[in-house]
Amino acid sequence: MDDRRYDNAWFAPHRYGFGAGMPIAWQGWLMLITQIVLAGSAVWFLDGNETAQVAALLVIIMVPLPLMIAKTRGGWKWRWGDRE
Repeated sequence: MDDRRYDNAWFAPHRYGFGAGMPIAWQGWLMLITQIVLAGSAVWFLDGNETAQVAALLVIIMVPLPLMIAKTRGGWKWRWGDRE
């Protein structure tokens, strides 16, 4: 049986580098789609005010970041591909 299906991870880690990769659970997909919709809405509604757009995008990216780190399989660390 594949125990990785039951580790409660929402995101797969990058194979190379640092951070989260693609979502692997419906919760991760929901988070990604929500961020995309919020980012698009912020850019649309704050049209003409670049400072407010940048501030809104930073908030949209930074607020869920701790949850993304916690829900990435193996956490966030530097990875070198197959050498682990």
